[in-house]
Amino acid sequence: MDRALIISGSEKGMEIIAQFLHSYGYTNLTSTASGSEARRMVQNTEYALIIINTPLKDEFGHELSVMLSENTNSGIILLCKADISDDVADKVGDYGVCVVSRPMNRNLFHQSIRLVEATRSRMLGLKRENSKLMVKIDEMRLINRAKCALMQYLKFTEPEAHRYIEKQAMDTRSTRKEVALRILSTYEL
Repeated sequence: MDRALIISGSEKGMEIIAQFLHSYGYTNLTSTASGSEARRMVQNTEYALIIINTPLKDEFGHELSVMLSENTNSGIILLCKADISDDVADKVGDYGVCVVSRPMNRNLFHQSIRLVEATRSRMLGLKRENSKLMVKIDEMRLINRAKCALMQYLKFTEPEAHRYIEKQAMDTRSTRKEVALRILSTYEL
C-alpha cells in the first residue's frame, strides 16, 4: 500500500488516525506533530495520503494543507472541529483539500479516504496525459521551426516544407522530430 503521513498536534489523535489507516490497509505510516517538520518530510518522500489533524504544535494547519496541495501529488484530508469546519473548507476547498469535521465516525472517515484516493488517481492520470501533450506540443514547435528554416533558406512553401520533412522521415526511417533537429542544426546556429 502507498505511504501515508499523519500530522497531528495531539498524540491521542495521531494514534486514532493510525488505527483507522491500518484498518484500511495503510501499513507504511509516518507521523509528526509540527507543520515545519511535515514540510521537510514531503521534500524527500512522496505520500499518497496526508492527514492533518488540527491544530498542530506550531500552526493551525490550513496553510500547510494549501502548501502541500500545491507542491505534492498527495491526497489531503484536513480534520478540524465541527464549529469551524465550514470556514476552513471555504479557505482550502479550491486547493482540493478534503475537510472532515470532528468528532468523526468511521464511515465518514472511510468515505473521505476513498474520495481522496479517487481524486488523487484521477489527478495523476491527468498529469500524465498533460505531460504527453506537452511533449507532443514541443515536438510540433520544433517541426514548425524546421519548416520555417526551410521556407527561409530554401524558399520552400509551407506545404513543400511539410512534404520534405515527411519524406525525409520516411526515407531515413527516422521520426519527424529527428529530421527537424537535423534541419535546424544545418540552418540555425
